Amino acid sequence: MSTPAYYTEEGFKKLQEELHRLKTVDRPHISQQIADARDKGDLSENAEYHAAKEDQGLLEARIAKLEEVMASARIVDADQMDTSKVYIHCTVKVRHTITDTHKNFTLVAESESDIKVGKISVSSPIGKGLLGKMVGEIAEVLTPAGSTRFEIIEITR
Repeated sequence: MSTPAYYTEEGFKKLQEELHRLKTVDRPHISQQIADARDKGDLSENAEYHAAKEDQGLLEARIAKLEEVMASARIVDADQMDTSKVYIHCTVKVRHTITDTHKNFTLVAESESDIKVGKISVSSPIGKGLLGKMVGEIAEVLTPAGSTRFEIIEITR
């Protein structure tokens, strides 16, 4: 079994919806594509058949991965979170120590990350650097662009 991933209720529901769609919409669609391609004759030279079979393999792998993730998922109640330190599902306001700019990040599971809205994965370099820090502490973050320092200004749910 894989290590647990922590999700919000909303994030876990999105996983359930994706799995449901893959099983009830995409799987029957690919099965129909395979059947249609099979009806066209010689399978050894049928590119449509081979493409559909490859798509089926990728779909089944995605379904298996989602089922594995969901089996080990833990839903975190944000109302029960301790905001004295940065943890998953906390929103943290930071100050870049060099540019003196402020940013807000919400730490989430990898599948919920969306940098455009400030949701970063706890397994990302910034997420790892911020985890466990308290207000006033400096987080040294190693990114592909080099080392960056953030001061923790505020932690909220």
